[in-house]
Amino acid sequence: MSAQAAPRSFEQTRDPAPGTGWQRLSARIIWVDLVISVLSSLPAVIAIWAFDLDDGASQIWPLLGLAAFGVVGALLDLVRWIVTRFRITDSHVELRTGLLVRQRRTIQRDRIRTVDVTAKLRHRVTRLRVVTIGAGQQTAAGEAALPLDALSVEDASALQRVLLRESAPNARRTESGRTEVAGTDPVRSTGAEGGRDQAGSGGPQPHDHADEPGTADPTDEPIQVFARFEPTWVIYNMFNIWAFVLAIGLLWGALWLLSAVGIDLVGFALGLLDWTAIGWIGTALIAVVVVGALGAIGLGVSYFIENWNLELARVRSSEGTLLRTRKGLFTTREINRDENRIRGAQISEPVLWRWMGVSDTSVITTGLDAWSASEPTAILPRGPVRRARRVAGQVLGDSANPFHADLERHPRTALHRRLRWATATCLGIGGVLTVLSITDVVPSWTIWAAIAFLPVSLVAAVLAYRALGHTITDRYVITRSGLLNRSTTVLQRSAVSTIVIRESVLQRWLGLRSVSTMTAAGDSGYDTPDIGRADSLDFAVRAAPGILDPFLVPRAEGGPGQAP
Repeated sequence: MSAQAAPRSFEQTRDPAPGTGWQRLSARIIWVDLVISVLSSLPAVIAIWAFDLDDGASQIWPLLGLAAFGVVGALLDLVRWIVTRFRITDSHVELRTGLLVRQRRTIQRDRIRTVDVTAKLRHRVTRLRVVTIGAGQQTAAGEAALPLDALSVEDASALQRVLLRESAPNARRTESGRTEVAGTDPVRSTGAEGGRDQAGSGGPQPHDHADEPGTADPTDEPIQVFARFEPTWVIYNMFNIWAFVLAIGLLWGALWLLSAVGIDLVGFALGLLDWTAIGWIGTALIAVVVVGALGAIGLGVSYFIENWNLELARVRSSEGTLLRTRKGLFTTREINRDENRIRGAQISEPVLWRWMGVSDTSVITTGLDAWSASEPTAILPRGPVRRARRVAGQVLGDSANPFHADLERHPRTALHRRLRWATATCLGIGGVLTVLSITDVVPSWTIWAAIAFLPVSLVAAVLAYRALGHTITDRYVITRSGLLNRSTTVLQRSAVSTIVIRESVLQRWLGLRSVSTMTAAGDSGYDTPDIGRADSLDFAVRAAPGILDPFLVPRAEGGPGQAP
């Protein structure tokens, strides 16, 4: 598809005769894969030419595997290009693919939640893009998303514009295939590699480039920019348990590749120090420090690669506004979220790094949750909680930031419940270990480990209690809870569809209840645990006015009523 024909190619307004109206992916991907297969084979060819294959130290099998991986990937892409067709009608997006097992997938256009445009380094060099059309895709149900890998920059921009912005009541199509809106000039969508002038403290920003000189899509101009790339936030992203996983992967990859050219990485590490004199405890400490430092550096580099040129902004659309995220150094991504579907926001603070003010920020929107593919709900990288509260409040658009609201404390009996659970857990573990040590299954010192765990669990119980809080404003239900991740959730009261009040045996004994506000957005339900029994019904009634009215018996002295 050429740049001139791109807008026309997505104009199939009727279901034509069989075999018409279907589009192919860009044939340019075939040449890209051919180059990749050649480049992936070069290391193996060089190793075979430079090293003696009879030498036992010359292990080229990893390089042969890399070459086979590149060639097989290129062949699979060729087959995918041959068998894949897609088309856009007035009501649906359709995709046909599959060689041995044919698949035909369809998404209704009014069910589309996101149209993400992604470009890896190979796509950016060859002016290709991957368009992912999502209808609330989940990690466990990826069938709800249609990936088109790959389209040209012009076709990707035209497709994104058609699916997100071309449904305006005053829009009309011209004979040339362009879209015009009454009272405006005909415009063309910009390429996904575009951006914005440098601004703020976020370093260099990308620049937008219109496909035609002198024209630009006004929806690409942000109404409000909430956040840009912050280099100093790297410190918040370097310390994570995943640092050790990343470091182990990097070390294994280095060992795998260096062994192909006869370099013994393990022998080199063993020769650095006298490990016998250091002892196994010192060796373990050195290994943890080295692996952790390597992983932290890797996570820091990953932060710059993934979030370079980050811009979170509100932009116009035909049906309102979009919350748009652009980011990426080698692989660029653009995520557009319909603000008409946003029902709130959530800020999570991990327990180990809470002293640094670290937080993760996401929006609560219909069709997507925190486990959705590629994390489309995350609007900011891990960063300072003060900035996260300000940005989340601006995204919600209220003059009074709901994340600054004062939360009500939960009753002391909620603390007693957590202390009882912590004590019972430690006693249970200690009892099991005692029995196992008597039968010589485990050494006797493990009993002391269980005893030492008791004060840790009691401190955790206190922290979990201090995280509890809730309140209700004119528009929002605000609740906070969690130990490992203290999450503050702000949910629109109008979005609450169901109220669930739970009471366990221990809660009934302590006079506590848990109230869940259920919604069609995000994680579907948000808990407010361990509210006092006297306050739980009032909280539930105020959280969703009118929902519980048919189940309440009016009190003689007035008030919200009581459960029958």
